[in-house]
Amino acid sequence: MYKVEELFDFEHTEAKGYLISFDYPHEAIKGIKDFILEYGKTLSKDEYDEVTDGVWVSKSATIAPTAFLGSPCIIGPETEVRHCAFIRGAAFIGKGVVVGNSVELKNVILFDGVQVPHYNYVGDSILGYKAHMGAGSITSNVKSDKTDIVIRDIDGNHINTNMHKMGAILGDYAEI
Repeated sequence: MYKVEELFDFEHTEAKGYLISFDYPHEAIKGIKDFILEYGKTLSKDEYDEVTDGVWVSKSATIAPTAFLGSPCIIGPETEVRHCAFIRGAAFIGKGVVVGNSVELKNVILFDGVQVPHYNYVGDSILGYKAHMGAGSITSNVKSDKTDIVIRDIDGNHINTNMHKMGAILGDYAEI
């Protein structure tokens, strides 16, 4: 099973301190909301505006007027949130990220340089540095039978996450 340090270069996310406290990336999914709420309080008022309660946006980010920013979320520097993006909440969005038109995010960590440019759903997921999801890529986060998510590692071992919702864990530079 891949450990967090094997999948990600932590020099490309402000979520490093949170993520390195876990052995496996799926363990971090449950606490993203609380992490964002605590981390948001530490952000510099010179670099970030709290545009509504629990929504911090870098002053160098570009947000389309039709985008919805739900709480809590942090939108990093030089990030672009495009037309009709729907950030439901619990979204930690790094530097230089593209959140495209009609993209929906929920309970995610997006490392720096991630691209989810159009018609994507990303829920209960972590996307590593410069990961890219092509048009219409979906991270389905609930099994049809509603049972626990089980991960099969490269050795064929099955690991029960004890979670009913989990989307995708994409390592650095992954292309979907």
